[in-house]
Amino acid sequence: MAVSHWLLTSGLFLLPFMTRVSAQQQGCSVENNNPSVYENNPPGYVVTRIHTEPNFMVTIDPASPDVSFFTIQGSELQLTRSVDYEVDTVLLVYLICQNSDLQVDSLQIVVTILNVNDNPPVFKQTNLTEVVPEDTKVNATIVARQDLSASDADLDIIFYELTTTVQGTDGYFAIKGVNNPEIYLQKSLDYEKFKLTTLLLYARDRPVGSTDTTHTATATINIFIEQADTKPPWFLPCTFVNAEKSVCISSPYTGRVNLSEMATEPLTLEPGPIFAIDPDYTINEKIRYSIVGGDTDKVFSVDADTGNLTMNKAVTSPDSYLLQVMATQANNIQKYSVVSVEIKVINKSVYPPYFESRIYNGTVFVGLAPRSFVLQAGEPSSPLMITATDEDFPDKVNPNIEYYIKNSTDFIATRDGLILTNVVLQSPGKVAMEAVGKDMVSLQEASTVIVVEVVLPAAVTSPEKTHTAQDMAILGGTLAALLLIALVFLGVMIYKQYGKPVKHLLRKKTSKEISGGYQNQSYEQEEHPDVNTKQHETSENDSVQLMTDALEQPALSLPSSNAEETNGLPKASIASTIIFDQEEKEEEVKEEAEHEKEVKSILKTDRHVTDDGYKAVWFKTDVDPDAGERVEVIEDNGADSDDDSDQDLQKNEEEEEDYDKDDHHRGLGISFASESSSLPAAEEIVKMSPTDAVTEDDNDV
Repeated sequence: MAVSHWLLTSGLFLLPFMTRVSAQQQGCSVENNNPSVYENNPPGYVVTRIHTEPNFMVTIDPASPDVSFFTIQGSELQLTRSVDYEVDTVLLVYLICQNSDLQVDSLQIVVTILNVNDNPPVFKQTNLTEVVPEDTKVNATIVARQDLSASDADLDIIFYELTTTVQGTDGYFAIKGVNNPEIYLQKSLDYEKFKLTTLLLYARDRPVGSTDTTHTATATINIFIEQADTKPPWFLPCTFVNAEKSVCISSPYTGRVNLSEMATEPLTLEPGPIFAIDPDYTINEKIRYSIVGGDTDKVFSVDADTGNLTMNKAVTSPDSYLLQVMATQANNIQKYSVVSVEIKVINKSVYPPYFESRIYNGTVFVGLAPRSFVLQAGEPSSPLMITATDEDFPDKVNPNIEYYIKNSTDFIATRDGLILTNVVLQSPGKVAMEAVGKDMVSLQEASTVIVVEVVLPAAVTSPEKTHTAQDMAILGGTLAALLLIALVFLGVMIYKQYGKPVKHLLRKKTSKEISGGYQNQSYEQEEHPDVNTKQHETSENDSVQLMTDALEQPALSLPSSNAEETNGLPKASIASTIIFDQEEKEEEVKEEAEHEKEVKSILKTDRHVTDDGYKAVWFKTDVDPDAGERVEVIEDNGADSDDDSDQDLQKNEEEEEDYDKDDHHRGLGISFASESSSLPAAEEIVKMSPTDAVTEDDNDV
């Protein structure tokens, strides 16, 4: 049939001319003896029009190859049914033209069928299932091209597109190209991330985004991930470090053994016994255990199958052990993990801790802030405290015990056993909970029951207000600040009130120590007679003037608070109080001048008899017998002199104490006439004349 079609097509170029000439000669013709018709035409479609001369009639030759497709309606050649390009591409029909004279002529008409995009692509399989191992290499082919190629009856070029329907599985699978539907692995698989996915492969006879009519076919590919042996063992418990849960880190194990004692049972460890699993749980390879470090004395052993840790002999040293335990897969030793096991050596605990009270009763108010104290029932001023005792300690107090609440999150226990609220309690009622005291060294525990009654504040009969630890801390800080301010203020007031007299006393004592206690006034007058005389006269004049001014204005020198006290004092005392500062300044100037002078001895071997009033000290052997009454000799009486010296020293000390008292009173606003009365008169040992002695005594008085 295909060969005849090609032959008919090759003769299309000659037939029009032959037909037209024949028609013109025979009286029959057609408008187009090689028409084109699109497929899927409706029945009655006009192929061409026929022209006949008078007395001529046209019919379809029954011997035509495709006679069933045509009919003549009047002067039109029509199709009787729809044509399909995918079935027939060319239709051939013969027309017979004859007249009444029985002249018969033939017309050949070739109809070309045009293709229309009326067929979608077709997959060989619209639903496929593939099992992909987890350890499949990247770029490996998952589904071959021949299994996914689609065909199109319209012989159009097919365009492919791959998508996924499972969230989180994008990017793992792809096709080789837009016209190549072969699926390959684009990214490494992880069984923990996803275990299956569904892919949709689209086949289109037009490119994506084309405005032409497009037909699409869809194939579904179900991908199941098969877990592979890719992960080493995990010690439990462990913590995942990523969202995909592909890595799990385990914590060290800890245990305790008694010194000089070998345990016969497997050791109890925290947080649990040594145990590892194969994270590729669908494979679940067998795990084997071994100690690979930290046990140089071969004290411990680990069961290869169960992981139980036991002792081979007693521990003789208090040092702890840090063991390294390895877990490997039985079928592949390269799949392994290592964990640390710390074994602490402790003294044996003979007695476990225990609570002396089986039930503790407490009270707390509704609406208190978290971390508020629970109070003892019946004693609203005392916080509730639980205490576990231990007979292993002389005072039954085990510092290694820590407390916690076991079956309630509304309350917590401190390290010292105080019970605090953990939330804001909203409603009254009773709460029963279990409290545990655990020895963190021996891991021994004791438990007791706490019953807390939550009451409304109005139901409390005690007027005392409860305070939280935070309130007490704020109050303590405030009181400390106030105390500090008070001490500073008190120190300032004391300094202002007593500072000046104290400074004067210290300066006076220091001056005495430097100058040797007493000076030879006569010697100073001899060396500088003019200066001393002028100073003495000036001092007397100034003193008289100051005293006069003071007597005239006594109220200006005293505070108003001491007015009554001032009126009761003599005027001389008031004057001396006013001139005290002036005398003090003069004494300071005089002392500085004395320190600058050269210190000269008062012991002389020659006498100045002609100088009246001259005072000197000589040794007894050097006294001139002709001196007569002008020389007074003091005998050296040994013990008497010592006694006199002691008495003088005691007298001087008493006078200094009196002077200190006087200075103290002067600081309070009370002063005395002169400080000259405190100087000892015994300083002058030898008197040159009775007249001088009398003068000296008068001056002292």
